[in-house]
Amino acid sequence: MLARPCHNSVCQFGSTFSPALYPQHMPELPEVETTRAGLLPRILGKRIRGVEIRDRRLRWPIPANLQSLVSGRVICDVIRRGKYLLIDVESRANGGFILWHLGMSGSIAVVDTATSVQKHDHLDIVLDDESVIRYHDPRRFGCVLWILGEMPTHSLLDSLGPEPLSDAFDAQYLFEVSRGRTASVKEFIMASSTVVGVGNIYASESLFTAKIRPTTAAGRVSRERYTSLVLAIKDTLAKAIAAGGSSLRNYVQADGNSGYFQLDALVYGRQSQPCRVCGTPIRSIRQGQRSTYYCPRCQT
Repeated sequence: MLARPCHNSVCQFGSTFSPALYPQHMPELPEVETTRAGLLPRILGKRIRGVEIRDRRLRWPIPANLQSLVSGRVICDVIRRGKYLLIDVESRANGGFILWHLGMSGSIAVVDTATSVQKHDHLDIVLDDESVIRYHDPRRFGCVLWILGEMPTHSLLDSLGPEPLSDAFDAQYLFEVSRGRTASVKEFIMASSTVVGVGNIYASESLFTAKIRPTTAAGRVSRERYTSLVLAIKDTLAKAIAAGGSSLRNYVQADGNSGYFQLDALVYGRQSQPCRVCGTPIRSIRQGQRSTYYCPRCQT
């Protein structure tokens, strides 16, 4: 089921909404959620007047007929499913959803029509109040697609696991789906088919909080330890959302304000620095071409 996150679980935005400084790392669930929360009050209930596509060549081409599909429709909601945003445009009136993924370097800003277009501003969705939803993506790994119908179903969404902050994500679920799995527990919880949105930063932080060594085989983790890990994941992501996501490598929220979760990181990016709990130097290893940080004493 698609997540329509509780509005009071996200940080509050100011009265202005300026173009974002564009992120240079893969936006994760908290970053996408803060983008959703920033967009919603500024576009909800507004009618789409037109679409300007400057470059269709994203990960998959933007539909050439997107303007004819969405022009004249009213924006009813902005939903997040994992790291995807879905803009509901009158889905109950023979409408559909604009499916949006930010890729490695994408960002969305709401600007007025007088705002100058920058290089890599690939798409504008013009609204009836003269504001513009503008998509910027230097590396063009994101996507903007169209889903027709009342309930958004798409091959990109069908294989996704449960939302980590939902009741469906619990220790019993993780224990059952992990049996017989030889992949490391860190790689297991980062797989979107297991649970959506537990990116590299948040996986390292959660495993530290749960006191689980990231290299442990997922199938060897007990139900009791998965209970600790589920609680740690939920708490870590909730704190990151409240803090506006991670501003590692210049990530900013949709309103241009930097997130600051990384200032409170327990292990991530702290190689050779003393563990905040026991003082042992934090170690860094490579797992699945990503850096993993852990405390060799606290995490067993």
